[in-house]
Amino acid sequence: MTEAAKTRLERVLAQLRLYEHPLMTFDAQSNGEGVQVLINFKDPPVAVHTYAFDLHPRDLDHPQFEWSFQSQLYDCLHDYIVEMFIRTPQDLKDRRSKGL
Repeated sequence: MTEAAKTRLERVLAQLRLYEHPLMTFDAQSNGEGVQVLINFKDPPVAVHTYAFDLHPRDLDHPQFEWSFQSQLYDCLHDYIVEMFIRTPQDLKDRRSKGL
C-alpha cells in the first residue's frame, strides 16, 4: 500500500469514528489507491448482505471531503435499507404467482 493510500484509508476511518448508529456498523479497507467503505447491519434477525461503496482518490483528496462523505454515507444507508426489501409492489408477477 502506498503512503497516499494509507493516508486516505486513515482519513476515512477517522471520519467513520464520528458516526455511531444503533443498527449499523461502519468500516473501511484499502482498495487500490482508493478506499472501500463497508456497512453492516448489527445483529440482524435474518441474514443480510454487507453494503460496500468505493471512494476514489480524487474524492478523498478533495478539500470538501468531509461534507461530501457525509452526503454519500447517508445516500448509501438509504440504498442499503431499500435493498433489504424482500418484496415490493414492483414484484407484481411474483406476487400474483404466490396469490398475494
